[in-house]
Amino acid sequence: MKITKKRKAVDGKVDKTKFYSIDNAAALVKEVNTAKFNASVDLHVRLGVDPRKADQAIRGTVSLPHGSGKTKTVLVLTTPDKEEEAKAAGADFVGLDEYIEKIEKGWTDVDVVVASPNVMAKIARLGRVLGPRNLMPNPKSGTVTPEVGKAVEEVKKGKIAFRVDKFGIVHASIGKISFTPQQIKENAVELISALVKMKPSTAKGTYMKSIFMVSTMGPGIKIDNNSVGV
Repeated sequence: MKITKKRKAVDGKVDKTKFYSIDNAAALVKEVNTAKFNASVDLHVRLGVDPRKADQAIRGTVSLPHGSGKTKTVLVLTTPDKEEEAKAAGADFVGLDEYIEKIEKGWTDVDVVVASPNVMAKIARLGRVLGPRNLMPNPKSGTVTPEVGKAVEEVKKGKIAFRVDKFGIVHASIGKISFTPQQIKENAVELISALVKMKPSTAKGTYMKSIFMVSTMGPGIKIDNNSVGV
């Protein structure tokens, strides 16, 4: 793949052998951005866990102080008595049977699916469609709850879900390149703090193995764990 002069120039600003403080990384990720659009800023955190073990398959949610910068489309699957609550909170789609039918036919044009506990037995069969897309409602991610309105509000305000992949890495979008360095830093620290609190008691050795910050189409920046207190 041909590397553009612009990309070569920004690559030269990132020392691949150096570990940057979280403050420096949050400023540098903006400086080395090459995208002409409002790129996402992501964190990639490699954990010392074995995802094959149930108690080490890290999964959860975190409310970013400054939001994710993304407008998320939310579907709420619930009974009629909860529909108005979901709509008032800002849900984009609300219902049950009609959306079950649409999803079974392959419709997944949403970012988050929230469900009330009393409909889980009915929507269990949607797992084959929603599961591979990480859209299946789950109590651990706060998307199965009787408080559907509250769940929608949290998602709209910047609550994100994360889970460790089969290689032990958590990938999460923590904002946009248009954010200030301070906003990027604070969002990053919030996610890292959440991961630290979720350390399994059975995990051996180094838990937080590496942290990288990167923008869409930008070079990766290694973060010094000490700068975020881990």
